[in-house]
Amino acid sequence: MIVTEDVGTVQREAWARGVLPPVEQVRPGLWSIPVPMPRNPLRYVLIYALTIPDGLALIDVGWDSEESWRALVDGIAQTGHHVTDVRYAAVTHLHPDHFGLAPRLREVSGAALAMHGADAALLGHRSAADTTADEHTWNTQLNQLGAPTGILAAARVDLVRLGPGESMDVVLGDNTPLGLPGWDLRAVWTPGHTPGHLTFVDDTHGLMFSGDHMLPRISPNISTVPGELENPLHRYLLSLHATTTMPDGEVLPAHEYRFRGIADRARQLMGHHEERFTEIVAALAVWPESTAWEISQHISWSRPFDSMSDRLLRLAVRETHAHLLVLADRGSIRSLGGRPERWTPTSRKEDTP
Repeated sequence: MIVTEDVGTVQREAWARGVLPPVEQVRPGLWSIPVPMPRNPLRYVLIYALTIPDGLALIDVGWDSEESWRALVDGIAQTGHHVTDVRYAAVTHLHPDHFGLAPRLREVSGAALAMHGADAALLGHRSAADTTADEHTWNTQLNQLGAPTGILAAARVDLVRLGPGESMDVVLGDNTPLGLPGWDLRAVWTPGHTPGHLTFVDDTHGLMFSGDHMLPRISPNISTVPGELENPLHRYLLSLHATTTMPDGEVLPAHEYRFRGIADRARQLMGHHEERFTEIVAALAVWPESTAWEISQHISWSRPFDSMSDRLLRLAVRETHAHLLVLADRGSIRSLGGRPERWTPTSRKEDTP
C-alpha cells in the first residue's frame, strides 16, 4: 500500500505505463483500490473504501470475475480490514464494472447496497425470454441507425441482473445524505451516462467521487440505449453545467487517476461535445441524407473507426446518435425518417418562418 499526498501522481504514472496502480491511502480513513476489468481497454476501475465505526463503506464494487474479486478482497485487506467488514456499498451506476460484484459482496458481507432509483429499476431479475427480447430490441435500434449485419449479430445486452426477489437495500435520490459516520457524503444525481448516474460529494472534506460522470482525460461514452434516457446527451450536458457550480475539490473518478479542477473539467467536456456537434454538421454538409453509422465513419475518434472492435463500434454509433438528437433539438439538422433513419442539414429556407 502507498500513502501519498500528491493528487493522483502514482495513479497517473501507472496509467501512463499501462500497469495497475497500487492500493493507496489518499486521505486518513480513505483508500483507492484498483480492481481489474479483464479484456477491457480501461483495464481497471477504482473502488474507494472509507472507514466507518463498525467497518468499511465502499463506493462502487467492481467487475464480476474471479480476478476482480481477488483484487477487491486483497485491496480491502491492505486497509487493515476483511471483506466481511464491508457494511455499505454506494454504487455510482449500473454498468457491470461498477456494480458487477455487488450481489457477491452482499452475500459474503451482508453489506447494504445503495443506488439511484432510475438505475435500480433496470437491474431487476430477467428471464431468458426477457434477455432475448432485450437483445432483439438492441439489434432493432442498431439496424435503425444503419449498422451492418455483422454488428447486429454481435450485439448483446451486458448488464448485471439481480436474482428473483432481490432489490437494492437503499434507493438514493438527488442530494440524499449517505449517513456514513465520520463523512459528509451526499448523492448528487448526474444523469447522462446512465439514467441514474450518481456522484458522491463530501463538502466538508472537499471530495467528489465522480464515477464515470467526469474523468481526467477520457470523455465518458454518452449513448442512446433502448429503454433508458431518450435524449441522454442533453441530460449529460445539463449535469455538466450543474457541476460547474460545485465548490472545487479533489475529484476521485472511477477510471484513470485523481485530479483537481471540477468546473474547468466540466467546461472542457462541454467544449468537447460542442466540437463534435460542429464536426457532425460539417460532415452532413458534405454527405447529406446519411445514417448515424455513415456519419460515424466521417468524424474523428480516438482510434481509426475501421480498427474498432464490434463493441466499440456499437458504442460509437450510439454516441453519434445521441449527438444527432441534440442537434435536431437545436434545429441544426433534421431527420428524414426511413429505415434506416437518415439525417440532413436544415436549409436556410427551412429556417425562415
